[in-house]
Amino acid sequence: MLPLALGIAVVLILAITSLFVGVSDVSLGSLLASGWNDGPMQVLLVSRVPRTLALILAGTAMAVSGTLMQMLARNRFAEPSTVGTVEAAKLGFLAVLVVAPGASVPVKLVVASGFALASTAIFLRILRQLPIHATLIVPLIGILLGGVINAIATFIAYRFDLMQSLASWSTGDFSMILEGRYELLWIGLALTVLAYVMADRFTVAGMGRDFTVNLGLDYRAVVSLGLIIVSIVTAVIVVTVGMIPFLGLVVPNLVSLTLGDNVRRTVPWVALVGAGLVLACDIAGRIVNYPYEIPIGTMLGVVGSGLFLYLLLRKNARLA
Repeated sequence: MLPLALGIAVVLILAITSLFVGVSDVSLGSLLASGWNDGPMQVLLVSRVPRTLALILAGTAMAVSGTLMQMLARNRFAEPSTVGTVEAAKLGFLAVLVVAPGASVPVKLVVASGFALASTAIFLRILRQLPIHATLIVPLIGILLGGVINAIATFIAYRFDLMQSLASWSTGDFSMILEGRYELLWIGLALTVLAYVMADRFTVAGMGRDFTVNLGLDYRAVVSLGLIIVSIVTAVIVVTVGMIPFLGLVVPNLVSLTLGDNVRRTVPWVALVGAGLVLACDIAGRIVNYPYEIPIGTMLGVVGSGLFLYLLLRKNARLA
């Protein structure tokens, strides 16, 4: 319990740091000297606290979704951004803007989740038709599928003058998060808890259909539940803050190198490392080019790609 408690402490320190980093003067002294309705306190409550909560919720949910995707696809390189799930969620959201631009946020979320679920199911069905499941073949198929979906989305966005909207969903950015604009991410937390509750079943499903059936579990039901969790989490994050690259890829791999593949054992650590990495990258993005801000998508693209290369080049990494 001590290492896990230490991880929680590190995330809490990063979260507190996030509250006091930014252009606006929000410090402990200014908060103590100001009233409830004064500037520093309002910045803290309306902007900094929602942003920090959004970072934790998004990092936790996306990292755990990556773990589930890797178990379902039985491949270390699978995650929502490498199997077409993210691109399908963007296409679904775009379709709502074209067909029913006045639709409510829940409607947009349902449609985006449906598109993401359909794309991920198609990806897994394609995998079942392959005679071989080489380590690199699986992500290549996902990237190709995502490329096709992204091309369709780009064509539609260009046709209806929505390229700017599509670009905003392609790069994760928490700078616009305010009170009332992040609450959908709590759905991701609920699904993360559900993934932990069902962890043993996902672990068994990751060993293959035959092994799962021999243990008396309904393989199709377990896989369907995993796909639903991954799809809804991806849609929620894309709709709220945009795409967060590499997070669901590198975090589960880093954790599994130490703790193995038991989902119940790894999910708490995957959630902590995901939240901590997103917080650290966001804080760095606010500091590196101060007073301007580098979007979290760019920061994680750099850090995540570096960690991914480390995993690829590490001699003893268990990525196969």
